[in-house]
Amino acid sequence: MGTPDFAVPALEALAAAGCEIPLVVTKADARQGRGKKLQMCPVKEKALELGLSVISPEKLRGNAEALESIRSAAPDLIVVAAYGKILPKSILDVPPLGCVNIHGSLLPKYRGAAPIQRAVINGETETGVTLMYMAEEMDAGDIIASEATPVGEKTSAELFEELSHMGAELLIRMLPYIENGTAPRTPQDESKVCFAPMVSKEEGAIDFSKDAASICALVRGMNSWPSAWTVLEGQVMKVHAARPGDGSAADGTPFGSVIKTDKTGIQVSCRGGSVVFTRIQLPGKKAMDASAWLLGNKIEIGTVLG
Repeated sequence: MGTPDFAVPALEALAAAGCEIPLVVTKADARQGRGKKLQMCPVKEKALELGLSVISPEKLRGNAEALESIRSAAPDLIVVAAYGKILPKSILDVPPLGCVNIHGSLLPKYRGAAPIQRAVINGETETGVTLMYMAEEMDAGDIIASEATPVGEKTSAELFEELSHMGAELLIRMLPYIENGTAPRTPQDESKVCFAPMVSKEEGAIDFSKDAASICALVRGMNSWPSAWTVLEGQVMKVHAARPGDGSAADGTPFGSVIKTDKTGIQVSCRGGSVVFTRIQLPGKKAMDASAWLLGNKIEIGTVLG
């Protein structure tokens, strides 16, 4: 059971390991793009490519048809990765070996829909994946195993890719223990729980009263969706990459003021110094290096963004 790109490596790994996969369950096809055409999710595309049976119900709770399809598949184990909906008890109770979930954080930190983005935005130094038994409460089940990786300067997009493969490898490594009933079951420490709700476009607004490290973390965390942004002369300017600046504005200069533009990018004042936007995107245009954009456009020094 899975939906986005994050879940594809786990499906591929199960197939490559010779596991019998009687059924794949994804979220329903969604209308996307400017033409709002109905499109399959990445997991459904991969499942059909592998010749597997797929169902994509609009909902699970109270859906007798979907429940019967899952029961008819008679799974020993259900593997879940970023499915996108909470599984009701009626489904959790189907497989004799239980349901396991690949979650993109080091639980109990960052339960919820956006663990990878929240870890980056909040400036965590490390994150990882957790393989866990599922319970009725969201991301609250016993931990089987976890694996960590440094965050460093990675964007959310880069971590999504890395953690999706780490999760698939962890699953395959632990599968024999799940199968023979010897997999660890470590209860989560409830005192360390924090949540990771879905990010919104509004949260991408850059607050220049914060320091450069916090702004850069927001930019990396919002990459590649929904993007950090500010306003330049009435237009929304997305910021896809940034770094702390080595200069600062004169006393009394408002936060968000452009203090320099050169081949390194657009340097903007913020709390404690400055931040340099190195890759940007204006409405109707492709993302590009700020230095390249500046060759054909000019921003007056002192222009206040936001």
